[in-house]
Amino acid sequence: MDGTILVADDDRTIRTVLTQALTRAGCKVHATSSLTTLMRWVGEGKGDVVITDVAMPDGNGLEMLPKISMDRPGLPVIVISAQNTIMTAIKAAEAEAFDYLPKPFDLPDLMKRTSAALARNVTQRATATPTDEARDDLPMVGQTAVMQSLYRMVARLMNTDLPVLIWGESGTGKSLIARAIHDFSDRRSLPFVTVTAADLHDIEGPARVLARVRGGTLLIDEIGDIPSDTQARIARMMDTPGEHTPRFLATSQSDLSAAMKKGDLRRDLYYRLSGATLHVPALRDRAEDIVLLAHHFLQKAAPSDAARTLSDDATQLMVNYPWLGNVRQLEHAMRQLALTSRAAEISLAEAEQVLGAQPEIEPLHTSANTERLGASVKRHLRRYFDLHGNMLPPPGLYGRILREVEAPLIEIALGATAGNQAKCADLLGINRNTLRKKITDLDIEVTRGRKMM
Repeated sequence: MDGTILVADDDRTIRTVLTQALTRAGCKVHATSSLTTLMRWVGEGKGDVVITDVAMPDGNGLEMLPKISMDRPGLPVIVISAQNTIMTAIKAAEAEAFDYLPKPFDLPDLMKRTSAALARNVTQRATATPTDEARDDLPMVGQTAVMQSLYRMVARLMNTDLPVLIWGESGTGKSLIARAIHDFSDRRSLPFVTVTAADLHDIEGPARVLARVRGGTLLIDEIGDIPSDTQARIARMMDTPGEHTPRFLATSQSDLSAAMKKGDLRRDLYYRLSGATLHVPALRDRAEDIVLLAHHFLQKAAPSDAARTLSDDATQLMVNYPWLGNVRQLEHAMRQLALTSRAAEISLAEAEQVLGAQPEIEPLHTSANTERLGASVKRHLRRYFDLHGNMLPPPGLYGRILREVEAPLIEIALGATAGNQAKCADLLGINRNTLRKKITDLDIEVTRGRKMM
């Protein structure tokens, strides 16, 4: 790399690391802990790229971006921030930042982005004036790479007219993503309308919906559950030209590319809706964000004079809990704890009581159903080890795991063969005497009855 980089961060360690890395890469570096100094350098014409933190002792780095753009049009600014929310990514995009990275950032990744900023001839991009109605309470909180990638994609899509397909399990926040795309877009002063199959079931449905949305944003909820004839109406509605054509968004609990291939979703509708596709990850796939979210919901639920925090044991329980209901289930649990806990610090016993009362939630049939058995077992085993923290599980793990897999396999095979042990042994590919011994050792009840399959 060849160029001069201006670094502004109040963390001495970050300034040192960036200065050393960029200098080794061939750049000249000016580093400061003051936004005032940074703006003076920019005004003096110094620097080819700016790397700035958001929260600084003498101001907000994001708020300086419009002035930087005015003083030095085209000067790329990379924003780094420990405020790991979707709002930071959106505001960085609105302020025309070249790029945005959350802290802690990956140094090689930041170096690549800096190199791209130096090499690229940045042109002015037209973006909407930031809304005064920005909702900082959006519970889209996360510092994991997968969530930060999602935030950046939302920020890039919000002021386009591309249809967006948003998919993910129930409770992951698909509707929040859709609402954020609308609320920070050029259409934010127009209606945001959510429709289901019931709103479109008759021939006049699309006309009524278009009259309601009036050129705003139309969210089609759970597009995968909509019947084929209604899907055809939606496809025709998307093709209807007009002065007040809306922005189309749709949500689904599964990856619709598979439904399209099976014929459950019309191809023409799938290709119309999937101008861009966003996958909202399950909470278990971003477990590092559970603590952030838990504290966010506790602060939101508890009065300011009755703030609640989780004890270390309760925090570990939250991290290890499967959260099949995703963020919505976590929010519900935190609300309960905020209201029922007796002390400022929520104990393990209180957390166990609330989680033990959670309703059983079946995993949804998403694209994860294509996961191979070995991968699924591996994921469960990793969680089992994680539950023991820094300690090893008790001895005899091999036998316990085999029993966990073997018992349901034999039970299901016996059910499939109506309790016929000869057929079951043949199905499993083991000796009949071996099967009998396993039935005894594993205490499996054998009943004859109707075949399962």
